[in-house]
Amino acid sequence: MPDALTYGLGPDWVPGPDGVPFRRAARVIVVDEADRVLLVRGHDAGEVTRSWWFTVGGGLDDGEDVRAGAAREVFEETGLVVAPDDLVGPVLTRSALFDFARVTCRQDEEFFLARVSGAHDFSDDGWTELERDVLDEVRWWDLDALDAAVADGTVVYPTPLPELVRTLLGGWDGTTPHLDESSV
Repeated sequence: MPDALTYGLGPDWVPGPDGVPFRRAARVIVVDEADRVLLVRGHDAGEVTRSWWFTVGGGLDDGEDVRAGAAREVFEETGLVVAPDDLVGPVLTRSALFDFARVTCRQDEEFFLARVSGAHDFSDDGWTELERDVLDEVRWWDLDALDAAVADGTVVYPTPLPELVRTLLGGWDGTTPHLDESSV
């Protein structure tokens, strides 16, 4: 059976017990002082007309602490510096099964919240070759505009993101709900 590298997914993907490429990931809901959420738009390497918006983050290195990985991913994907101790949460865990590059993948994620200044020029200096190929833009979203875009068919992951962000803007209550989005 081919491994995840065969499909161009990267070294953080390993075959799970069922043979499906699997990885653990850290994601960060980045919010600015205007309560806008920072999202990345990417497209499917195997089906370029399919795109979606998602939170900053990605796979954890082998043995990497999830908070350290989350902070590293924020820096690599945006150029923003966020200290692991400044991350709130985890505010959500998510299990996802999805198709990417014509491969079914499984990912377990921990989400954190970070407050930053919106006055920042984004950098793609830390992007991998795959990210340079499939990531299309990074931008701040007003939550009302995000709701309207979702109502018009824009795909966002995790799917309840606008509602989750609104809840977190009122302060994190210390709970970590789990979201199962494991249907392809």
